[in-house]
Amino acid sequence: MSRTGEASAGGLAPARQTFALSSRWAFRLALCLLAATGVYILLSYGQHGISNDEEVQHVYGRLLVDFYASGFADRSAFAYKNLYLYGGLFDLIAAALERVVPMNVWDLRHLLSAAFGLAGMAGTWLLARRLAGRGHLGDAGLAEWAGLAALVLLLVTGAWSGAMFTHTKDVPFATAMVWALYFTVRVVPALPRPPLAEVMGLGVSFGCAFGLRVGAVFAVFYLGVAMLVAAWQAADNGRARAAFLLRAIAALWPAIAVAVALMAVFWPWSVLAPGNLYTAMTTFSHFAFQLDTILDGVVMKNGEVPASYLSRYLLVRLPELFLLALALAGLAGLRALPQLGSSAAARRSALPWLPAVLAASFPLAYTVLAAPPLYNGIRHFTFLLPPLAALGGVGLAAAWLRAARWPRGRVLAAAGCMLLAVGHLVTLARLHPYEYLAYNGFTGGLRGTVERWEQDYWGLSLRELTGQLEAFVSHEGTPPRRYLVAVCAESLQAAAWLDERFTVTRDWRAADFFLSPTHMDCHTAVRGSVIGEVVRDGVTLGLMRDRRMLVGEERTPR
Repeated sequence: MSRTGEASAGGLAPARQTFALSSRWAFRLALCLLAATGVYILLSYGQHGISNDEEVQHVYGRLLVDFYASGFADRSAFAYKNLYLYGGLFDLIAAALERVVPMNVWDLRHLLSAAFGLAGMAGTWLLARRLAGRGHLGDAGLAEWAGLAALVLLLVTGAWSGAMFTHTKDVPFATAMVWALYFTVRVVPALPRPPLAEVMGLGVSFGCAFGLRVGAVFAVFYLGVAMLVAAWQAADNGRARAAFLLRAIAALWPAIAVAVALMAVFWPWSVLAPGNLYTAMTTFSHFAFQLDTILDGVVMKNGEVPASYLSRYLLVRLPELFLLALALAGLAGLRALPQLGSSAAARRSALPWLPAVLAASFPLAYTVLAAPPLYNGIRHFTFLLPPLAALGGVGLAAAWLRAARWPRGRVLAAAGCMLLAVGHLVTLARLHPYEYLAYNGFTGGLRGTVERWEQDYWGLSLRELTGQLEAFVSHEGTPPRRYLVAVCAESLQAAAWLDERFTVTRDWRAADFFLSPTHMDCHTAVRGSVIGEVVRDGVTLGLMRDRRMLVGEERTPR
């Protein structure tokens, strides 16, 4: 070994020993963090409003329950809007629980969605631990700290920890996808004879992913590419590689059977005709309708967004610590590249990284090349966050290990990372319960999003506004009467929280009161005195107008 190699090894060895000695603490801290998140979910699930899509999703779930309760005779679910193009795993569970759990159904959905979010955090933790324990980085202590770091990254990201209550399609799908990736990472190195338990885990996770969205084909792609590379590494001629691949496919037949069965249960339309799965894939590849979105101050139709839309939203939505972690992960990856050419064993040990890197990068490349219709920022690609967090967690742990030769510097760096994490948590606390609106310093935080980036696109501020309206009318002390309320959103988003004094109307001209999120300037659609606001971090997210002195006038911008 050269002097440089000896110095390097000598510098890294104490760090590895430190990791090993403290790995139990990292493991315990991760479990405590998951438990604390669970407590937070139980304390706050009842504080979130209803999203724009939630009513139709829940109707779809009820129709699926009716389909099974009728002995497959009632097929109304397959003619309801375009919901049949989606899997119904979440909505079917929520609709079934609605019949037996005595609580507000919307709070029930938010609790269930957050439980999925917690499961996604657990999957991210396990994925980061598994990756950090493989390849040239392989170290048990490093793996525990990488897992903890990945958990922290996901927790301080409002697009996950805030969205997990109300993004009832996106977060459950992301959770199924990260578990599918975790089992892919475990199964691929063991091919062509992986353990049956891991094969079954692969099947369950894939089935749940397809039971939510046809976008689960991404997970099939990651697995397929990894299997082809594994076959290439396993032999040196085409016949042997083909034989390896056939044995691997045969070993995965139980997973395929389980996945198809679960997909059929949670998304029955997908198996009613041979071409339905392909129809869903092609429909969503070109799915467009008239909806405005905004990108750095420019308003555009969702079908006209530039190829950079998703990447630019990721740059402003991910916390600074998350972006730093990804940069460190990229550097660690570049340093690892020479190792791949050193030996066949090194290449085999790096194989689990392939599906993880694909999961974090391929969907982004897809949006650049295919330019699909996009809106609501990163919402439809929430499933990118767990693999990115796992890679970022490994990047942070690997950087700490590599910086062993500069003990003072890395202590300062660790303190800086901790301060960043605390700062992100403070930001989320200030936004509560609208953490899903968190932006990083590149936009100037939430203040910098006004008329530049997506804000309360789900209209969640309406729940708080309804409480303000009830208090306002009660404070007036006028004789009881019925009031008409107009809402710049789906009627249910306000009606679900208003008492019997109020009726939601679609006739804005006749309304006594008008409630609206400020997103895309909908609050300026009608006139009236401002009598209530929802404000976070100096930004008005929702607004309430009293129109009683104007009833009967034409709607005019104010």
